[in-house]
Amino acid sequence: MTDSETSGNREADRRSFMRRVFLASGATAFTAMGGAGALAFADDGTTTASATPTDGASPSPSASPTRAPGGGGPGAQTITEDFYGLTTDGRQLDDLFTIHSQGVDTAPVVTAANAFLAGLTDTQKKATQFTVRSTEWRQWSNLDPGEFARQGVSLADLTDAQNALGTALMTAALSADGLETTEKIRRINDAAGKLVGKNDNFNDELFYWTVMGTPSATEPWGFQFDGHHLVVNYFVLGGQVVMSPCFWGSEPTSLDIDGETVSVCQEEVGASLAFIQSLTETQRTTAIISATKADEDMKAGAFADNAVQAYAGIRATALTAAQKRKLLAVAEAFVNRAKADVAKARMAEIHAHLDDTYAAWMGGTGDDDPFYMRVHSPVVWIEVDCQAAGPLGGAYGKTRADGPSQMHVHSVIRTPNGNDYGRELLRQHYLTSPHHR
Repeated sequence: MTDSETSGNREADRRSFMRRVFLASGATAFTAMGGAGALAFADDGTTTASATPTDGASPSPSASPTRAPGGGGPGAQTITEDFYGLTTDGRQLDDLFTIHSQGVDTAPVVTAANAFLAGLTDTQKKATQFTVRSTEWRQWSNLDPGEFARQGVSLADLTDAQNALGTALMTAALSADGLETTEKIRRINDAAGKLVGKNDNFNDELFYWTVMGTPSATEPWGFQFDGHHLVVNYFVLGGQVVMSPCFWGSEPTSLDIDGETVSVCQEEVGASLAFIQSLTETQRTTAIISATKADEDMKAGAFADNAVQAYAGIRATALTAAQKRKLLAVAEAFVNRAKADVAKARMAEIHAHLDDTYAAWMGGTGDDDPFYMRVHSPVVWIEVDCQAAGPLGGAYGKTRADGPSQMHVHSVIRTPNGNDYGRELLRQHYLTSPHHR
């Protein structure tokens, strides 16, 4: 089979999946909802006015889907075109996010993104660039590309020079820690794929770029980097950045490669354990919502943009100052993968809602115990989930029957109440910018 035939088959599979998803949803337009009004965003990027929901109106977000082992994809998950974001009860909280300068210098990432696009061929650019309102934002998955086909261009599609431009874009967007994490995830994925004889799908090249909109200092745009165990969504509007949802994971989380032990996802695991171990026995009775850990407990991974999850666990108001710092350290493990100015703005947002932040735990609390931790507030959602062996279990001698362990970790960070992918900021931009009226 030729490369063009393979690409065509993947695109046909993807279109077939999207038709099934959209027909199942019964939706015909993408709606961004909020207290100030709403716009319906069609697939082609056109906009139409839609009714502002009344106080008594209730959206119908998709239920949190049942995920297949490994994280999810078209066989086990569905989305609707309507986007509401993660909420506690199906209703967005208003006035959490506003368009304002956060003191973030987005010029380097704008420059790098424009250089990356300029380096693509016309065919590559056509396959890679979508409108800023495209539902392509939501078509990410942590599954390997053999199970879930992507759009855009993969690292394997690009020349060395083009890949260098992509690396420059990622370097402009992420901190040194964030960049190192992405590289380690890809490196382990490649080495583990070789060990189990599945390197065609599990390698360091099948990670895909898409760009939404046109990189600009004033207009909204963003990019997505998507592949197995690694997803970065990065939205830009002037001096504001929304870097969510982001998915970071690995199987295994530590592997000897060419005489070197390569480890990843240690920050979120270590910070989570430090937090739960800091609690008193009485506090743990509230924080621990289940003493047992399932194979997979993640609630808001791929294709769960509209998950409805009530607060659970212990509220930050019940913590000491030292314990609050440990709780914030869990968030910092994720947030600090962005550039320092982006991370500073994000942590300020999280700090502002600390009293309304909850931490929930499942599983054991020992240093080596598998566990699930969730941090949930009006403005941040974090999950750290130790899972049973998946398709790369043979690389570290485990099968699914062995149960979950810290050797297979999935983690995600989201912005609840409609601002994943910067959607709430995008809605406000189109409502308030004179040239869009």
